[in-house]
Amino acid sequence: MKEEKTLDRREFTVAAALAALSGVVIMISACGGAGGGSPSAPSNGDKAGVIGANHGHIAIITAAELSAGGGLALNIRGSSDHPHTVVLSAAEITALAANQRVSKESSTDDGHSHTVTFN
Repeated sequence: MKEEKTLDRREFTVAAALAALSGVVIMISACGGAGGGSPSAPSNGDKAGVIGANHGHIAIITAAELSAGGGLALNIRGSSDHPHTVVLSAAEITALAANQRVSKESSTDDGHSHTVTFN
C-alpha cells in the first residue's frame, strides 16, 4: 500500500510557486453553490473572470497569456459537466493587461451561454 504524503503550508507554497514559474496553473476552489462568481486568480498577475449565472465554470487568464498579447480562446469548463469557450481578441488581452474591464459572452453550449467579466 502506497503511503500518502501531505504538504504543510510552506511546502505547498514552494510547490505552487515552482509550478507557476513553469507555466502550470494551479486552481484552488472553495465549496459553493450555483452562485454568480468565479474563484480568485491562483497566482499574482493572473486574471479571474466573474461568470454570470455560474454553475461550476472557471475563467482564468494566466499572466503568461496576458503578457503574450495575442488573441485567446479560453475554455471555462471548470467543474461543470459541459464546456464553454470565451474568445478574446489581441486588443482585449492588451486591455486586460492594462487593468481595463472586458466583458464577453461565452459560446452557447448545452442550450445556454454565460457573460464573463474580467476586471
